[in-house]
Amino acid sequence: MEYILSPWPWYVAGPLITIVMALLLIVGRRFGISSSLQVMCSMAGASKWSDYFKIDWKSKSWLFVFIIGSMIGGYIASNYLMSDTIVSISDNTIKNLESLGMENPGMDLAPDFFTWGSLFTLKGIIIFLLGGFFVGFGVRWANGCTSGHAISGLSNLQLPSLIAVIGFFIGGLIMTWLILPHILTL
Repeated sequence: MEYILSPWPWYVAGPLITIVMALLLIVGRRFGISSSLQVMCSMAGASKWSDYFKIDWKSKSWLFVFIIGSMIGGYIASNYLMSDTIVSISDNTIKNLESLGMENPGMDLAPDFFTWGSLFTLKGIIIFLLGGFFVGFGVRWANGCTSGHAISGLSNLQLPSLIAVIGFFIGGLIMTWLILPHILTL
């Protein structure tokens, strides 16, 4: 029997996120991917090169389990819980993306410039290296990533997280509307 799958409705996903966040608050933990990366790098010995990684990673080892669970969950979701439908985007968006040089926009979840073949081009190297640098710099400067601030920080009613999330959105809008079109036409 074949099942047609769709995303979980907001009234299921929202309360589940709330329950997880409440449990984390009760046990005094914070949620965020960048914290998990810091723990993994610290476990691997990165503290030899940077003080940023000199942390008590044993007390935060639960984040490593979180990352492994996220990877397993992502694998299960992408291989067993996805429908074969294409991404629904408007005709105007398709025309705009095609004018920027994208082939078959909306036919896959990731744009065509996120492929292994495009990674090993000059344009791909520039996009991934500069993008990685700016993401890493932004995460360090904001003292957390988008998921940590937007989910954990806002649920804790932290003003710095609200400011960071507003900054993330402004940066995303600037990138999408002002910078990315120029990069794609290189």
